[in-house]
Amino acid sequence: MGILDQLKGPIMQEVMGLINNQQGGLSGLVTKLKDSGLGDQVSSWIGTGENKAIDSNQLSSALGGDAVKNIASKLGITHEEAANSVAGALPEVVDKLTPNGKIETDDIVQQGLSALKGLFG
Repeated sequence: MGILDQLKGPIMQEVMGLINNQQGGLSGLVTKLKDSGLGDQVSSWIGTGENKAIDSNQLSSALGGDAVKNIASKLGITHEEAANSVAGALPEVVDKLTPNGKIETDDIVQQGLSALKGLFG
């Protein structure tokens, strides 16, 4: 098992933290990513079809270097490993938080985040 496999739970928690700490929660993060040119990918995560992948460099640019740097520091991994891990986990988390193909109210999103935290916490 590689280091990134071992960090799946902590990475998922960090992704959920990105959502919780984003102004506007999930809606705010989605808007930020769409405004950064990632609309097609984000729409696929929210939709009910297959999730499109996101490039770690695109993600770092969209979130800002400090967000990924902070995750890397917390988990004791490189910036590249953190960016790759978050890029792999974010589509899955957004997909799970939007099971009906749309962003639900904040209460429902918080319930979803709590349920996901229970799986990886």
